[in-house]
Amino acid sequence: MTTHRLHTAHPRNFEDNRFVYPVLSRRSEGISVGVNLNPDKICNFDCIYCQVDRSTQSETSFVETGQLLDELDAMLELVTSGDLYDTPDFRSTPQPSRRLNDIAFSGDGEPTTYRNFDELVDQCAALKRQHELDQVKMVLITNASMFHRPHVQRGLEILDRNQGEIWAKLEAGTEEYFQLVDRTPIRLAQVIENIRAAACTRPLVIQSLFMRVHGDPPPAAELIAFCDRLNEIQQAGGRLQLVQIYTIARRTTESYVLPLENCEVDDIAELVRQRTGLLTAAYYGT
Repeated sequence: MTTHRLHTAHPRNFEDNRFVYPVLSRRSEGISVGVNLNPDKICNFDCIYCQVDRSTQSETSFVETGQLLDELDAMLELVTSGDLYDTPDFRSTPQPSRRLNDIAFSGDGEPTTYRNFDELVDQCAALKRQHELDQVKMVLITNASMFHRPHVQRGLEILDRNQGEIWAKLEAGTEEYFQLVDRTPIRLAQVIENIRAAACTRPLVIQSLFMRVHGDPPPAAELIAFCDRLNEIQQAGGRLQLVQIYTIARRTTESYVLPLENCEVDDIAELVRQRTGLLTAAYYGT
């Protein structure tokens, strides 16, 4: 098991950009260039720990492809030239982290709900090649709810050809806990089947956020059920390269959601490792 320090600031308003933002990422251990495909803040999950402020309406309600690509082009130049580290927000970036690790599709909602997801991924991949960044990853941070849709499957295949890596969210072992945490009409069984099918084609990273809900950590039985679901995915031929165990780092939608202690995060990561044999990584809240 590896352990990483927390980076609490994820600035999304870098200068005047509307769709592309740089992040010093605790999980990528470098600079991640975020691409927000949900400026309207619409998501098919309503997670109790979400950090997106949906109490106010976004000024941007749809993706302007031309502007997004222009912003990404300029951001890649800013990072690769090193000029990013002359800006106030990134001047203190540690030397080992002064590298471009990935282009990440995430933002203020579920990126795979974007109707032209496959076309946009393809255009971003072309920009990456134009900047001769063949070794830079393209990361999809997703709740895995839409993997069964044809346009999303095409997007995943484009990622496969361009150093793609899929970080699929799974943080429950039972339907009851899944609905408590993620609050969605989508069933846990659909998410698990989508992860299984995708992981049979390429290895996936599982991202799992655990927290205190009304003061209580996740029940022991729920954690065991979570491990059981991971084992079922593996037994069905799904390849899982890493399980990221992390906790709350920023203000959440619901005030009754609080971070776990560092030792609790470590205990969950160790439980997963022992019961599944998977590589785990722990990320702390404080």
